[in-house]
Amino acid sequence: MTDAVKDAAKSVRRSPIARMLARGGYAANGVVHLLFGVVVIVISLGGRGESDQAGVFKSILAAPLGLALVWLLGLLLAALGLFQALRAFAAKGSDGAAWGRRMSAAGQSVVYLALSAIALTVALGARPDGDRSAQAVARDLLGTPGGVFVVAAAGLGLAIGGLVFASIGVRRSFDKQVRIPRGRMGVAVTVTGILGYLGKGMSVAIVGVLLTVAAVKQEAAAAGGFDAAIAALLEQMFGPFLVFLIGFGLVVYAAFSFLRTRYAKL
Repeated sequence: MTDAVKDAAKSVRRSPIARMLARGGYAANGVVHLLFGVVVIVISLGGRGESDQAGVFKSILAAPLGLALVWLLGLLLAALGLFQALRAFAAKGSDGAAWGRRMSAAGQSVVYLALSAIALTVALGARPDGDRSAQAVARDLLGTPGGVFVVAAAGLGLAIGGLVFASIGVRRSFDKQVRIPRGRMGVAVTVTGILGYLGKGMSVAIVGVLLTVAAVKQEAAAAGGFDAAIAALLEQMFGPFLVFLIGFGLVVYAAFSFLRTRYAKL
């Protein structure tokens, strides 16, 4: 029965429609990170904006045909998340390398489905606030026995995840996920992959550091989402410059996502 289900998953994953939707999902991810990065750059230069995913979708909603675009982005991201889930389920082998591929696809599925959920929640009329939600959860956890360790573990997990993400760029191991063409396009894929993964990794890591600090201080107010992390970073020496680099990295990661629509190994 399991083999039959796996064969069905493989059949769906290999269908032209599924692959087209997955590539559309990478394009949607590129749009989100492009706007995300632009907002962060604007903030680094003294402007204002909500520097988190929910803020990006809310800003799109305010544009002409914004509701339709948010729905489209959310559905394409959901399609990409489901495609990655099929990859994880249908992966062959039981050795370490096979389980590594399976876990990587499963992790990507969770990320894309979570991003889709934010988009669809905004499209349905909700106005989520990442910082307030993170602080509320941290406050509840810090008020329970052992909760400080949960918050610390979450923070360390995010920080390590950010470093792992950055290491993908440094080691250029993204070539396992995309086909590197020859010539100038190959250079473009490689450069955007390196810089994009570094920028994305930094953005995830600083949120993890913020949560870890909240656990150490046992202050829920110190916890927050990406908005709070950017605000905290701006107060440091060379903070605006570092925030600008993060924004630039997110824009480059968006460019990598757009290139991935064509060169992703599906």
